[in-house]
Amino acid sequence: MNEAKSKVLVIVEGKKTEPKLMKKLFSIYGIDKKHNIVSYNTKIYALYNQMFRDNPEENDILQVLKEHENDLEMKELLNERYSDIILIFDLEPQDPEFSEEKILEMMEFFVESSDMGKLYINYPMVESFYHMKSIPDPEYNSYIVTMDELKAGTYKSRVNRENRNRNYTKFAIDKMECNKVILQNVDKAWIISEDYHMNLDMDLYLPDPVKILNRQLLKIKTEDVVSVLCTCVFYIADYNPKFLLD
Repeated sequence: MNEAKSKVLVIVEGKKTEPKLMKKLFSIYGIDKKHNIVSYNTKIYALYNQMFRDNPEENDILQVLKEHENDLEMKELLNERYSDIILIFDLEPQDPEFSEEKILEMMEFFVESSDMGKLYINYPMVESFYHMKSIPDPEYNSYIVTMDELKAGTYKSRVNRENRNRNYTKFAIDKMECNKVILQNVDKAWIISEDYHMNLDMDLYLPDPVKILNRQLLKIKTEDVVSVLCTCVFYIADYNPKFLLD
């Protein structure tokens, strides 16, 4: 990303947790003035129905959002010009509309932030950012969530119990702690993707998001579980990997 010229629209799923987390990260890394956050306020499968019913190549994500936005302030944000668009959504495999084909189609379509937009999927949801008992958490790589937990709606309460201090406002309070949380998620993503882990001294490489998604879909199919993983924080590495190497 061309940091000097960037003006980024961030489309998030929810109204509270995602905006709060991303505002916090943008502020900690000093890039908050370059980002506008718009809540889509519904699940990724609703976006699929609006964007992919016909030929997605002929649809524009901003136009789709404007057609369904009633808030005048949000409409004004959508009318501005942006160098990049990122989308942050949850996998939510317990959703009645969950479909491997739909989520893969979206992941393979939204691959470039400066063109159609880039999609970041959290597993199973954005609360995965806070699912650490310490920073770093030596057990984090083993954390999974079962489909039974997701269907029962108990995952968020589990994260509250297993969060350091049991208080999100006291979790990852500065750049050093955020770096540790992000890098631990990067390491876990490489393990999940079962790909060759590249982490060079002068740069930071991220695993292929489609490979991560495919491995997660296989775990759901064969084991009825999802590996806990927060990938919306990978945007910080995409924006400027040097942020994480200080």
